[in-house]
Amino acid sequence: MEHKNTIGNLMTSTMEKLKEMVDSDTVVGTPIQADGVTIIPVSKVSVGFASGGSDFAAKVQRGDSNNSFGGGGGASLKITPVSFLIVKGDNVKMLYVDPPAATTVDRVVEMVPEVVDKVTGFIEKQKEDKAKEEGIAF
Repeated sequence: MEHKNTIGNLMTSTMEKLKEMVDSDTVVGTPIQADGVTIIPVSKVSVGFASGGSDFAAKVQRGDSNNSFGGGGGASLKITPVSFLIVKGDNVKMLYVDPPAATTVDRVVEMVPEVVDKVTGFIEKQKEDKAKEEGIAF
């Protein structure tokens, strides 16, 4: 006869409950639209999980009965807002909620989108200025 209460069933049950609480919409939230701007919340999900159990033979047990089972499980779920993606027309910006970056490398990585935008704008302005100069020379 198969045991009805096994550690596998205990772990499966706990993981199913976690799965019910967290899905992809938890990490990248439902977009919010207002006045031509779309705001998309982004979160970090941290999960802790533990379970354990044991089968015990009863002192007085009939030959056709199952061993006694003792076990437990638990989980912790933490959802932390990280940032918001702000979409307005063709522009996309990330607004961070977390504290500032701790290291120089982290700061540089966070600044990359803004630096790329500034460099692109500078290059486009240089091209426009050059085109104006060439247009005036004719």
